[in-house]
Amino acid sequence: MQDYTVLRELAGSIGTVFLVLSFAGFVLFALRPGSRGVHRDTADIPFRHDDRPAADADAQAAHAREPRQ
Repeated sequence: MQDYTVLRELAGSIGTVFLVLSFAGFVLFALRPGSRGVHRDTADIPFRHDDRPAADADAQAAHAREPRQ
C-alpha cells in the first residue's frame, strides 16, 4: 500500500506541474510579439462596417457560413 500512496502523490505533483507549465506556455504564446497584428485584426471585427452597412452579398455569405443546428 505504501507504493500506491507514493505513486499517487507523485502523479498529482507531475499533473500540477504540467498544467502550470501549459498555462504559462499558452499565455506566452498569446502575448508573443508576432501575434499583435492578429489580435488587433480580431479585435476590429465588430467595427469593420462602421462607415457603411454590410452589403447583402456579405450578409448572405456570412449567414451561409454559420453552423446549422
